[in-house]
Formats: sequence, structure tokens, C-alpha cells
Amino acid sequence: MSRYILKRLVMLIPVLIGVTFMVYFILSLSPGDTAAIIAGEGADAQTIEAVRKDLGLDKPVIVQYGKYMWNLLHGDMGVSYSTKRPVFTTIMSSFPNTAKLAFWSILVAIAIALPIGIISATRQYSAVDNVGMVAALLGVATPNFWLGLMLIIVFSLNLGILPSGGMSGWKSYIMPAITLGTGDAALICRMTRSSMLEVIRQDYIRTARAKGVPEKTVIRKHALKNALIPVVTVIGLQFGSLLGGATLTETVFAWPGVGRLVVDSIKSKDAPMVLGCIVMLTITFSVINLIVDLLYAYIDPRIKAQYKKK
Repeated sequence: MSRYILKRLVMLIPVLIGVTFMVYFILSLSPGDTAAIIAGEGADAQTIEAVRKDLGLDKPVIVQYGKYMWNLLHGDMGVSYSTKRPVFTTIMSSFPNTAKLAFWSILVAIAIALPIGIISATRQYSAVDNVGMVAALLGVATPNFWLGLMLIIVFSLNLGILPSGGMSGWKSYIMPAITLGTGDAALICRMTRSSMLEVIRQDYIRTARAKGVPEKTVIRKHALKNALIPVVTVIGLQFGSLLGGATLTETVFAWPGVGRLVVDSIKSKDAPMVLGCIVMLTITFSVINLIVDLLYAYIDPRIKAQYKKK
């Protein structure tokens, strides 16, 4: 198991190199002069050139990228062009806010999706199944920013019972968590239903029923446990995406998280900050995927045996 974990962590290195390489060169090709943006609208050519030289932007892009990667290998993510603060410090001040929102959002998604998915599978083509799947389709099709704006209009502007944005207590989590959770719930619900339908048609489920095992026990102990692997995969991927920052939702609700930080950094062409956020997102996604893979071993003993061989 330890060899497998070490192998996965080593594989993260080329992934980071590839991702940062693409992002760095895309930023360099994007319109706008970073030095002019930082210097301000009223800056003259001499001031802009001084800023460009000070930041090392006068060197070829490949040289700038090489210097960034060299510093990154030594644990230095650089300094933000805009705020002049260390990138790592800025990200760490925003990441906990995103992590809290991601946690509550995925809890909302699981609480909605698993019961509906299980009931829809056990009562296929019933009214409950049809309503559940229509709701799931609406959840997938509904844009997060639109749902967030509708919640603000109803519960903040009209009813005045919830804050419209920012972090001001537990109430400020409700609307962003629902906005993100409903979209994820739709995907998890559909996957749960599909996986459960495949499992309950297996021979061992028929055998358990033929032996007189209660239906609740068949579903809970036999069907659900074996149907969880693809569901856990989807939950892990969705949680990893949320930890990377829900850009639109954080912007709508003025949430001080990583997603909003990325948007602001892209607008100002703050390359060190954008790259720092991307590196953090890549590491987070890879670690979440590793944790999900390890969870398989506790769900299915056959997978644990394969890990031991690796």
C-alpha cells in the first residue's frame, strides 16, 4: 500500500510541470500588458518599462517560466504582482474559506442525492423515480450563477432572512452551499440510481431475496455497499472541484475563496498568483483522487488485495 501511495505522489510531479507550463504560456499569450496594468493608467512609458524590468517581464517567456519552476521546487511560489504579498500566504488565507464551503456543499449534495438515487433504483419507473430523475435533470441543467441570484432575490431581497453575500456567520453558508450542492446532487443522484440498478439485478441479490432476507437488509448491506464505488468516485471528483474554488458561485456571493481569487488574478494578469492557485488546485485534486482510491479498499476487499500486490 505504501509503495502505491508513493508511486501516485511521484506521478504528481510531471502533472504539475505540464499544467503550469500550459497555464504560464496561455497567460503570456493573453491580451494586455502586465507591466502597464500594474503601473496604472497614468503611467508613462519609462515607468512601465521600469516595472517590467523589476518583475523580470523583459526576459523571454521560457526564461521566466524556468525561473518560476526553479523557485517552486525550492518551495517559493513567488510574490503577487498586484498585492506584493507572498502567493502562498494569500492562497492559504483564502483556501480555508473555500474548504468550509466545499464541505457543506458536498454534505448537502450527499444528503439529497443518496436517498433519492436509492429510492429511484428500488422503485424504477414509479412516480417517485420519474420525479426524482426530472429533478436531477433540472439540477444538471440549471446554471449555478442563476440559481444563486434567484436565492439572493428571494431570501435576501424579498424575505430578508439570509445575508446576500460574504462570510458573516452560519447563515452565510446556506445559500452558497445549496447553490453548489444541488448541481452536484443531480450528478450523484443519477450515478447512484444507475449503479444501484446494475447491482440489484445481480444473481447474489436474487439469492439473498430467495433466502428470505428482508428487503431493507438486502438493499443496505448487499446492494448499496457494492454500488458505492462509482458513487464515491463522483463524490470525490466533485469535492475536488469544489476545493479548487467554485468561481461563479464565489463571485455571486462575494465569497472570499480561491475561485474568486483566481478570477481577480486573471483580470490583473497576476501570473504568480494564478499559477499558485493552479498548483494548489492540482495538488488538491490529486490528493483527493488518491484518498478516493484508498477508500475503495475499505468498500471492496478485492481492491485492497490488488493494492497489496502493487
